[in-house]
Amino acid sequence: MNKKIIIAVDGYSSTGKSTLAKELAKHLGFIYVDTGAMYRAVTLFAMQKGFIRKDYFDAVSLIESLPEIKLNFKYNPDLGFAEMYLNEFNVENEIRTIEVSNFVSLVAEISEVRAKLVEQQQEMGKNKGIVMDGRDIGTKVFPDAEIKLFMTASPLIRAQRRFDELQKKGDKVPFDEVLKNVEERDYIDTHRDDSPLVQASDAIEFDNSIISKQEQFEKVLKWIKPS
Repeated sequence: MNKKIIIAVDGYSSTGKSTLAKELAKHLGFIYVDTGAMYRAVTLFAMQKGFIRKDYFDAVSLIESLPEIKLNFKYNPDLGFAEMYLNEFNVENEIRTIEVSNFVSLVAEISEVRAKLVEQQQEMGKNKGIVMDGRDIGTKVFPDAEIKLFMTASPLIRAQRRFDELQKKGDKVPFDEVLKNVEERDYIDTHRDDSPLVQASDAIEFDNSIISKQEQFEKVLKWIKPS
């Protein structure tokens, strides 16, 4: 595209937001930012420090340690996208585990965490020409984004997608555990006090429960670049 705009892709977990956003950014020659990876990296930091584990969360210590957290993306030409780095270490694989998934929504509830990351995200998009996906991009980070998409699909289908993804990586996680994680994240994301997951009034809702990735990409691209 000749004109640089901001494309905000919000929605529920495991709806393929990142996949779609990456494809759009590559096709349009825009920068892609995976904000979910940023929250996952902060969650991994909290786990490494012992601030969060099953039935325990020391949010105060995490908040006090936020100045220690340095996040950045580094482009990997072999993969064709930027990977997440936490304090100069590549954590792209570590942040995609079910363990991190189990805690990320709790960490994302913390207002101080959101404030830190939203500030960074807004700085990344100040020159536009960016595709950013997450939970509050079109409502909080870039409320004036030119294009807003809201991705959804049934919990069962999203759980199956996540289950298949984990299986390919060798993570032998029971399907019931994956489904429980999807449902719990949906509840936390939509009920938190600070920037809950809601569809922006001017966002285009897209249910991809029964559509291929290619069909999805082509349809969304027509919305962005109508013929």
